[in-house]
Amino acid sequence: MEESTPVREKAAQILLQAYASGTPTAPLTEQFDGLGIEDAYAIQLAQVRSWTEGGRRIIGHKVGLTSAAMQKQLGVDQPDFGHLTHDFAHLEHEAIPLSGYLQPRVEPEIAFVLRKPLTGPGITVTQAIDAIDYVLPALEIVDSRVADWKITLVDTIADNASSGGFVLGSTPTRLDDVDLRLTGCVFSRNSQVVGTGAGGAVLGSPITSLVWLANTVGALGTTLEAGHVILPGSVTSMVPVAPGDVFTATFAGLGSVTARFADK
Repeated sequence: MEESTPVREKAAQILLQAYASGTPTAPLTEQFDGLGIEDAYAIQLAQVRSWTEGGRRIIGHKVGLTSAAMQKQLGVDQPDFGHLTHDFAHLEHEAIPLSGYLQPRVEPEIAFVLRKPLTGPGITVTQAIDAIDYVLPALEIVDSRVADWKITLVDTIADNASSGGFVLGSTPTRLDDVDLRLTGCVFSRNSQVVGTGAGGAVLGSPITSLVWLANTVGALGTTLEAGHVILPGSVTSMVPVAPGDVFTATFAGLGSVTARFADK
């Protein structure tokens, strides 16, 4: 990827300011003419550099926009990826403060934890399977620094794939014990079912998403590291968060995971 330009740096600063102020910005694609996908990833990486220079650690990656439901919901036609930092992780028993979010929504995912690195391009399904240590039920908190979620693919890529946070369950499962494509999920908000889906909604299989990620970031010089968390994509549409909400995703054969939000 070519070096940063003044436009890319300015765009990154706009998004960093949106994080800091808690005030969403207009879509970058409305503020800057001609932004493309390469620009968007450069803008994302400029923010990641700012975070790591400030002491935040990269602990994994996420893939977004992998299901037909999510692509339809946001009007895009291909996946994207973002970085996960250590402060994105929340524990199930903790009330998640809403003060750190602008427009949060929640979606259920099947998370991978890697036991060995994956360096693309050229990663195959068999190599991806061999690199997975175990899977966990997960809830991703997606968020947008773009006002009213009025995003194009370029906007969401630049905004770290609309990342915000995540909660992992505590029931690790080996790949040998489950068929991820057929793993069903019931997604509830305050004990009311708000979505159902299965692992096959994620590019046909969450493993396909992992292969796509390894090869895409590998082409940019990034390795998926051992011990890192990979969120491969949602199995349902995302659901908005209100103060005091409790979300639970129950996956057949994987157990459940709950995210609790503070009431203020």
